[in-house]
Amino acid sequence: MQSNDNKNAIIAVVLSGIILFGWNYFFPSEVYTPAKKVNTSENSTKDVKEDIKKNLVSQNEKDFAEIKDTIVVLDNGVIKASIDQNLVIKEFETFNSKIALSQVFEQYKNTLSIKRNNNKIIPRFSFEKINESLYNIKDGENNLSGTIGLNDLNYIVVKLNSSETFIPEYDLVSSDQEMDDGQKFNTFAFYGEGLDTVKVGEEDSETFEGKFKWYGLDFNYHFLANVIDSSKLYKAETKGNRLKLLAIEPTNTIEYKTIFLKKNYDDLKSVGSSLEHAVDFGMWGIIAVPILRGLQFLYTVLQNYGLAIIVLTIFIRLLTFPLQYKSFKSMKKMQVIQPELKKIKEKYKDNPQKVQQETMALFKKSGASPLGGCLPMILQMPIFFAFYKVLFTSVELVDAPFYFWIHDLSEKDPFYILPVLMGLAMFLNMKLTPNTSMDPAQQKMMMFMPVIFSLFMINLPAGLTLYILISTIMGMLQQLFVNKQTV
Repeated sequence: MQSNDNKNAIIAVVLSGIILFGWNYFFPSEVYTPAKKVNTSENSTKDVKEDIKKNLVSQNEKDFAEIKDTIVVLDNGVIKASIDQNLVIKEFETFNSKIALSQVFEQYKNTLSIKRNNNKIIPRFSFEKINESLYNIKDGENNLSGTIGLNDLNYIVVKLNSSETFIPEYDLVSSDQEMDDGQKFNTFAFYGEGLDTVKVGEEDSETFEGKFKWYGLDFNYHFLANVIDSSKLYKAETKGNRLKLLAIEPTNTIEYKTIFLKKNYDDLKSVGSSLEHAVDFGMWGIIAVPILRGLQFLYTVLQNYGLAIIVLTIFIRLLTFPLQYKSFKSMKKMQVIQPELKKIKEKYKDNPQKVQQETMALFKKSGASPLGGCLPMILQMPIFFAFYKVLFTSVELVDAPFYFWIHDLSEKDPFYILPVLMGLAMFLNMKLTPNTSMDPAQQKMMMFMPVIFSLFMINLPAGLTLYILISTIMGMLQQLFVNKQTV
């Protein structure tokens, strides 16, 4: 009974890994699940645009009607943005990416409106140039004036005031862009006390209330964010391709900032406003950030993120080896005492209490523990899950080649060689792991584990698969070492 408890505990640990990868495969996360490319034909692109157009027209609101606008350009030598008279950003060329806003979000609108006496007003501004990166703006009809310009952190900053109170409302509309493999999605993101995300295109309405620091659109490893006054209460509602964010209380002045950039963790952190939380490491953040730093450091030395993954994986496996050694050694001891455990069960089969007493005495005498094999593994799992989150979300891997057929570590292995190698390595590792007497059904289930894991990994980033492959090989070598030490 106790030996089966040990094996069941180990199976539980393995199944938790399956759940981790399986959940992401069949139910992809909507929390920072960046996409790389959208492969659409000319016809499908046309269909998407037609659907968006119908969706916007169906809103029956003037704020999304086609209007011939005056366009002004803000340029500080680092970034360039073009703005229309409704303060809609028509184009945004950012400082840390070669991809412009319109290439990431082909169909989108980011619009400001105000409410007075329950009437929705779309301001339309005239511009007075101060310099290349700053304009005075004015809407005399709606008693609004202020400025729009670029600040030192490369935000577009809008400041408005009025002698009459109003309630600001922000509208964000985006096309529904999805990867062919169904793994990555365009999402609305909010950050207040924590990060919330909603997949763009969800027809069920979702409502959020609170003090938000920012909200925006997340897609293709890029992020468009509006930073708002976090001291005020807002109500946000998403439905389909549209987000509405409405202030709760009227005001005479507003200031909001817009930024578009590639989701590099350090760049997001450098511009402030807690934007680094758009890179969501989840509950593993406290471990994930040091792992990311380790990858970045190794890249400066090796100039290859694939090699950086391999070296860091080996380092982490060596660092956690004392825990693994205890786990392997305990499993080996459990394997050794299996014949004696069987004798105890047969001898006292009519006396369960005696079986328990004799079993515990045997554990104490041999130094074996039914939980000794799984507890060390559980303790090190946060490190491996944090590594998984870093590799799954890291913009550093985008367009980063490895060798041979791997030209982009953020994309799946095009020939599925790494998932197959990983499955073979897991199978060999299982053969080396001490078998502490499990029933035939359990044995068959364990034999299918490598196949299941390989299937889970076929569409995940090659960098992530490389990590698991190297980690599995290191586990095999460590198991061989323990086996020799305990002969």
